[in-house]
Amino acid sequence: MQDEFPEKCMIAVGIVGASGYSGGELLRLLARSDRVQVRRVTAHSQAGVPVGAVHTDLARVFPLTFEEFDAGTFEGLDCAFIALPSGEAMQIVPALQGKVGRIIDLGGDFRLPHAALYERYYGRPHTTPALLGTAVYGLPELHRERIRLSSLIANPGCYPTSAILGLLPALAAGIIKPAGIVINALSGVSGAGRSKAVELSFSEVNENIRAYKIGTHQHIPEIQTVLAAACGQEVSCSFIPHLVPLTRGIYSTIHADPNGVHSPESVRNAYEEYYHNEPFVRVMSGIPEIKNVAYTNFCNIATAIEPHSGKLVILSVIDNLVKGAAGQAVQNFNILFGLPEHHMLR
Repeated sequence: MQDEFPEKCMIAVGIVGASGYSGGELLRLLARSDRVQVRRVTAHSQAGVPVGAVHTDLARVFPLTFEEFDAGTFEGLDCAFIALPSGEAMQIVPALQGKVGRIIDLGGDFRLPHAALYERYYGRPHTTPALLGTAVYGLPELHRERIRLSSLIANPGCYPTSAILGLLPALAAGIIKPAGIVINALSGVSGAGRSKAVELSFSEVNENIRAYKIGTHQHIPEIQTVLAAACGQEVSCSFIPHLVPLTRGIYSTIHADPNGVHSPESVRNAYEEYYHNEPFVRVMSGIPEIKNVAYTNFCNIATAIEPHSGKLVILSVIDNLVKGAAGQAVQNFNILFGLPEHHMLR
């Protein structure tokens, strides 16, 4: 890829769904690069509106106007980011293929391996099931080399990014049992997108915490199937998401039963060894906090062993809009085009 895009060669991109939170975050990150030129931004609800009128901090940064989506206008672009709600990307990816060099979908349409699993958890049929086998799950810490060669990237969900990164080292080293894992995760309100739903209004969210989609959340099969493929055995978990009065952030507290006896030091050493070459995963000695990853692409992880129960506790914290969405998409973009992974990111 470095030969195809030599130093100083401009990479042309477009963003489908650029008016939302993830789309705005993508624009802010891409604005940091002198190698990237954003040529197309689409937003059905904001067509005809300047980018700076919606994302006011980007006024004069991108002298572009939101357009209705037309695959023909993306012809010749090197990469298209799709930042749409799940269910929409599968309608437009076939139209983009052959017109753009690479596609990175930030939604959930291509994360699962089977159409039946998608239909069960997303509540709709998958209209392009043949593409499920061609998309690469875009978690760089797991699939870096596959990402490098792919033309369709399924960017992971925010909850799964936090949970999977938290669990990978323990499962890979056989430290924990793959069954009976419990994941309690807290999310900032921006994880729901730019919605006008009453339950996401300030008066409903402020000074409140609420669990939702207990046992039915669409990220359950994503977490389980990715971990099962990574460790070569079936993985089962209980995943309970919670909405908390924060703008951004994911905080996952994970409990798992150990395989045998392990010291806190040996567990920490296993995590440090697993992630020692990863630019955006930090194994912490103290308790991670959301404020230390906000606006960054880092995942901070800490482990502990409960003395009374013997369970392994894993704490995994990310910014849902960066490592959980736009930042991870940019990290994947950097891999695709032979750029340093930290390019545009911190």
